[in-house]
Amino acid sequence: MIRLRPYQPEDWPSLWAILEPVFRAGETYAVPRDISEQDAHRLWVELPRAVRVAVDDGGRLTGSYTLKANQPGPGDHVCNCGYLVAEDARGQGVAGEMCEDSLTLARQLGFVAMQYNLVVASNETAIRLWQNHGFEIVGTLPRAFRHPELGPLDAHVMYRLL
Repeated sequence: MIRLRPYQPEDWPSLWAILEPVFRAGETYAVPRDISEQDAHRLWVELPRAVRVAVDDGGRLTGSYTLKANQPGPGDHVCNCGYLVAEDARGQGVAGEMCEDSLTLARQLGFVAMQYNLVVASNETAIRLWQNHGFEIVGTLPRAFRHPELGPLDAHVMYRLL
């Protein structure tokens, strides 16, 4: 059973343990692979409007998502989310639960749509998952992501009205 709750400061060591390998791998997030822990904290915890964590029955943190306005001013009615799941918790429905929770939270916060700005084309599992949750690919950015092993890859913009 997965429980979602707001991030608490004491979650940081466990959350960093999930974030760091994903950021260092450089395969799905457009962040510097050598991002410092301080900069990662600012990016994931301080800047977003909401941060939630997924916790398993034993209280272990298994994932997290951030929710923020995609753009300021006239674009602030559309939100953007980022999701991460611990490697050993993948394939257990954590990302899907977080997606559903984020859609609900986004509505509660007054957003009218959600947009993913850079879904790497090689991340086929995520693309299928987001499509199963009502997102559509509304554009493809040719060679917009520099994958460390596969080289330049297309990235999709995915969108869903709430």
